[in-house]
Amino acid sequence: MRYLSLSLIFFCISGWLSAQNVITVDAKLIDSSRTLEIQEKIIFTNTESRELISIYLNDWNNAFSSKSSALAKRFAEDYSRKFHYSKEEERGSTNIFSVKNSEGKALEWDRPGEVYDLVRVILDKPLQAGESIELNFKYDLIIPDDKFTRFGVDKEGNFKLKYWYLVPAPLDNGWQLYNHKDLDLQYVQPYDIEINLNIPTKYYATSALNLKSTITTSDSKKIRFSGVNRVDSELYLSQSYIFESLRIGNNNIITNLEDEGLDPDVKNVILNRSLTFLEDRLGTFPHKNFFISREDYLKNPVYGLNQLPDFIRPFPDGFQYDIKVFKTLSSNFLQNTILVNPNTEKWVIDAIMVSLMMDYVETYYPNMKLFGSLSNIVGLRWFHAADLEYNDQYEFLYMNMARRNMDQPLNTSQDSLVGFNRIIANSYKAGVGVKYLIDYLEDESVRESIKEFYTNYSLKKVSDNDFIRLLEKNADKDISWFFRDYIKTNKKIDFKIGKVQKFEDSLRVTVKNLRNNDMPVSLYGIKDKEIVYKTWVEQVKDTKTVSIPRMDIERLALNYEGTIPEFNKRNNYKRVTTLLNKPVQFRLFQDIEDPKYNQIFFMPQFDYNLYDGISIGPRLYNKTVLSKTFSFGISPKYAFNSKTLVGSAGFSNTHQFENKNLYAISYGIGGSRYSFGYDLFYEKYTPFLSFNFRNPYLRSNEGQRLTIRNVNVSRDQNPEATLLQPDYNVFNVNYRYSNPNFIKYFSGSVDYQLSDKFSKMSFSVEYRKLFKNNRQVNLRVFAGTFLYNDVQANNYFSFALDRPTDYLFDYNYYGRSQGSGLFSQQIIVAEGGFKSQLQPEFANQWITTINGSTSIWNWIYAYGDLGVVKNKHVNGKLLYDSGIRVSLVQDYFELFFPVYSNLGWEIAQPDYDQKIRFIVALDLNTIIKLFTRRWY
Repeated sequence: MRYLSLSLIFFCISGWLSAQNVITVDAKLIDSSRTLEIQEKIIFTNTESRELISIYLNDWNNAFSSKSSALAKRFAEDYSRKFHYSKEEERGSTNIFSVKNSEGKALEWDRPGEVYDLVRVILDKPLQAGESIELNFKYDLIIPDDKFTRFGVDKEGNFKLKYWYLVPAPLDNGWQLYNHKDLDLQYVQPYDIEINLNIPTKYYATSALNLKSTITTSDSKKIRFSGVNRVDSELYLSQSYIFESLRIGNNNIITNLEDEGLDPDVKNVILNRSLTFLEDRLGTFPHKNFFISREDYLKNPVYGLNQLPDFIRPFPDGFQYDIKVFKTLSSNFLQNTILVNPNTEKWVIDAIMVSLMMDYVETYYPNMKLFGSLSNIVGLRWFHAADLEYNDQYEFLYMNMARRNMDQPLNTSQDSLVGFNRIIANSYKAGVGVKYLIDYLEDESVRESIKEFYTNYSLKKVSDNDFIRLLEKNADKDISWFFRDYIKTNKKIDFKIGKVQKFEDSLRVTVKNLRNNDMPVSLYGIKDKEIVYKTWVEQVKDTKTVSIPRMDIERLALNYEGTIPEFNKRNNYKRVTTLLNKPVQFRLFQDIEDPKYNQIFFMPQFDYNLYDGISIGPRLYNKTVLSKTFSFGISPKYAFNSKTLVGSAGFSNTHQFENKNLYAISYGIGGSRYSFGYDLFYEKYTPFLSFNFRNPYLRSNEGQRLTIRNVNVSRDQNPEATLLQPDYNVFNVNYRYSNPNFIKYFSGSVDYQLSDKFSKMSFSVEYRKLFKNNRQVNLRVFAGTFLYNDVQANNYFSFALDRPTDYLFDYNYYGRSQGSGLFSQQIIVAEGGFKSQLQPEFANQWITTINGSTSIWNWIYAYGDLGVVKNKHVNGKLLYDSGIRVSLVQDYFELFFPVYSNLGWEIAQPDYDQKIRFIVALDLNTIIKLFTRRWY
């Protein structure tokens, strides 16, 4: 009985490995309607140990059929407008006409739960474990435009097909069902495939599958492809032959990558070297053809200077092509052979691929700098960035997210990763982790484990646990921390040297672990900037003291060679005989952080407002390209119009909390001095404390902030004012909730202010909704009231109907005191939010307004404002306005043209050009956020 049970278990396990689904696709292209007419036969084998009553299939082409699909929602999350605003004929779909079994009996099918990219076939009788069934489908594919995912129909009428036919979803202890989210991660079990194409004669067909036959008639081509143990069948139908096939050893490399005009012999050398390197480090590729398309590369290119225009070539001839080829080739190599779950275990492929890329560069381009030949240009070579090796970019780009407190564990599902983590940071962290292991183990066991992993599990069922077990089996040291702390968590690595005791022949060094992990750290002895000693300090729970030989060591350092992706390397140095732990370094312009120095940067800075004109001066600061928890900036400037000194200064510190709703607490003080009128200046200083909250699901934009500050303002007195304004300070508590998204936007705030003359509270809510018919509705509600107001005969602190006085000097007005002219027409939608200048324009008791707009056509909107303004001893007044809003970039560049209001038909009134209002954002950081929001 026991023998029988073991045999059954072995049968079930080996069944998954040997049972193979077989797919036959007969497809006819109707290019005029962008349609593929398909008859598909699938022989499906139940590899589970239980019976099945239904079968699930991926139908990812149909993900384009609706603005409610998972794919459409993903586009919206990434602020990609193309899909939502596209025409129906530009989007694809799948029209299934029939599903039958081998006997021709119709089977029921549906799309469960209105999931657009899955098909469920209801079986007429249960399919027992190990049994097979034949399913026959008849359907049409409407191919989408390629502007959404780079695959589909391009402007030249070429068909670039990926994930196009029906494929059974994988069985792995139950159905593994994943939606198409433009992640290039379809999860399927290997299958045998035969594709029979019927296409017009003007088309060429290209695929990684084996070409079996081509029959050409007067009006069509009939082409047959086949493949064994496949997980993808990318297919191109092009009107010109855009691919070249290069014979490299026993393989064909089919590619249309841009080659920079390289000589064919040079290309052959590069391709041969890349493939030889991969086969030497991994093993033999099981398929005959490699398919390396330009689209696959552009979906995940080599980021950095490789993306500069062709006329800027900082790298030697062939280098960029070499790196592009190697990355795309290694990705193709691994994704078609290592069959881990790509959604949760993709880190395995990333770790192998990125570490191979680093080894490849070290082998063939050992002296390559990150900036190539630009590193030798006078001026640029003074930057620390010019000293960085090409492979230093991997840790640097991962650290970009770690410093932002936005890094995520490597085994996080791909559809839950922030854009920058999914595309760049997580794969780079995985590759750097492999190099960390290699350095720690100080042998070739990691590389040997990778080759053994590939040899043992190529085209077989495998998991990340199998990879970890091989690494641990071949390692001479304990590396359990690698999977436990490095892979499965986003715990940071951060060590520092504590106490150092000096003896005649030794040093007793205390190493402190500033984080909660068991990861090892390297300790170095430095003399004359050269390494004279190195050891590894392991299992530093809190602190650990080790003894090392004295050896005339001048300075001690942790992680001196930077092989460990450490959060803060600036605290890694301790003097032994030198005066300072690290020397001070002054640098012109912002640079990449050099942890070997205490760095201070300075650069020229420009500002502008109407009264100061252009102001220029140096800015001294400590902020590097990567963010820091403590930062300062001091920026005195000379203003050419006001002919005096203006500027600002600020100091802040941030405490970050990992994986918490309260993810950061910041505090500090800032101050500024600028003109607020001609020959009138203000000075402001503000101590502040802020609590920042966010949704633990980092792809969500939901966030909250509570800010407590005290704004102290000293102003020059305006001799023309009827009532002089004294200096003042305002205690301010502000709470803001925001959840900005492309389809739906919501934000709200509560603001409380207290001063010696007044106390006020306000509330605002803003809501935007983009509907499926592309109509957008925007609504904003503002309500504010004074709790008490002892300010006499002056509206300086009152609520404003259209243009706030900004007595806290928070808004970036370019001419804040102007009552007429162009600068008076700048509007910041705050407080009342009206666009027309109506009376009364201020409220010293309470105000309530609603601002709304709706789209007319594309970026043209109709707007309307309605509100009640209440002043002391006066009845409240109902006010309204309406007009046309031109939103070139929402919240950044907008124009408002008043039409009708309490003033009547404003469009027919004199000096209409002076009634037009505008929003313009010239702040560089604000504009940068517009382009980077899809990444973070």
